[in-house]
Amino acid sequence: MKKGLIFVSVLLAVLSQLVTGCDGMDENYATGSNYNLRFSTDTVSFDTIFSTIGSTTKQFMVYNIFDKPLNIQSIELAQGEKKGFRINVDGLKGTNFQDVEVRPNDSLYVFIEVTVNPNGTNQPLLIEDSVIFTTNGVKQAVKLQAFGQDVVLCKGGTILAKDTLLTSKQPYLVYDSLVIAKDATVTLEQGTRIFMHDKANLIVRGTLIAKGTRTAPIIIRGDRLDKLLDNLPYDLIPDQWGGIYFASTSYGNILDHVVVRNGSSGITMTQADPEKSKLIIGNSQITNSDGYLFSAVNCNIEAYNTEFSNSGEAVVMLVGGRYSFTHCTLANNFAFGARTVPTLILSNNLTNAENKVVLYPLQKADFQNCIIDGNLSSGELALYYQQGTSQDAFNYQFTNCLIKSKEEANVHFTDILWGTSPGYRLSGEAGDYRYDFRPDSTSIVRGKAARSFSVKYPLDRFGVNRLNDSDGPDIGAYEYIREANE
Repeated sequence: MKKGLIFVSVLLAVLSQLVTGCDGMDENYATGSNYNLRFSTDTVSFDTIFSTIGSTTKQFMVYNIFDKPLNIQSIELAQGEKKGFRINVDGLKGTNFQDVEVRPNDSLYVFIEVTVNPNGTNQPLLIEDSVIFTTNGVKQAVKLQAFGQDVVLCKGGTILAKDTLLTSKQPYLVYDSLVIAKDATVTLEQGTRIFMHDKANLIVRGTLIAKGTRTAPIIIRGDRLDKLLDNLPYDLIPDQWGGIYFASTSYGNILDHVVVRNGSSGITMTQADPEKSKLIIGNSQITNSDGYLFSAVNCNIEAYNTEFSNSGEAVVMLVGGRYSFTHCTLANNFAFGARTVPTLILSNNLTNAENKVVLYPLQKADFQNCIIDGNLSSGELALYYQQGTSQDAFNYQFTNCLIKSKEEANVHFTDILWGTSPGYRLSGEAGDYRYDFRPDSTSIVRGKAARSFSVKYPLDRFGVNRLNDSDGPDIGAYEYIREANE
């Protein structure tokens, strides 16, 4: 019994010391105005946020650089919930926090999100707030900034069932799909911007007329406006949305000065009547696709002054039909995975879902003053010919083109530059993922285009007059211009 009493007495004494020590913790806080906080940044900035659509989460860190704990008397979102910002302090949500301890030489996280209310204007509007920290009577602030942009939200499978004009006043945000119904014509005004959410598709069963200008192009891209890394915005990463699909009922489409980028696929055209114009595309850029960038089955397509670039599969795949490509740049320096498929595929056959080979006569595939290039060492042109009946036509012609492939000496190739890349201003080297497929000063495509084809398209994609070049017009979608530092 005595031993039990002694044990209990010792235990109570120890607990008493521990409690006394805990009670003294407050007395150990560093006090005085010299003891304040450090922050990983003084400003947290969000890229443009679409109104009513929440942002991604950003963060900053709060540091105690001293050997004693600090007591933050308050952490407060200055405007509360008025501006749309929300904060989370070390896992707790709110707008005001009291007596937050930061241990010696330790830190805590503050997470920020924002949802912007409609601002009633067509231009982005700056939204500002701040997180106020009060420590030992000293107030410190981290600024919060975001630009809010009103949008026309297309959600729930929007179907445009009649002739419609989409204007450039506000961007369009497509959350799942935007469908142009059969017999409907949708016209995009110059400068129109369409932002596509994850997996969203633009499905054209009728007709799409998209005519931008060099200074006000039409842009169709993913809706992520932030960055994965400091030097890598999501806009440079493929597979941010679905793609554009032209159904077999769709004819008479026009894309002029249009930019389509960072989808899962770029533009896909299903089987059609090759005697009817499916698409005329000019002065445009289709780029940065995870799958096939531009593919067509048995279609009638005219392309000029257009860049088709960077995809995980073929940049251009044409099966059967009638095609004319003049002054186009087909370049594949895809950097987001290993690829095995050449830049350009021409074929007169396709294997269907039942694993049967179906023939589609390739009535015409003419490439004039074009670049076919990429980073495959095995060559960037593939010709898949299936012999059969009268449906086995395989007619193609390359004239005054650069083709990175093994030389083929036959009547289908005239005045070809074989086996080498032309030389570009920026080709995505050093992992910066930026590309500028205009020829550089040493490019071998300079002056090598056939003027007889250039006369039809005297201006390149950026409006440079290729007929004024004293060396003659250049192969590809772009004419060389001297840079200021040359």
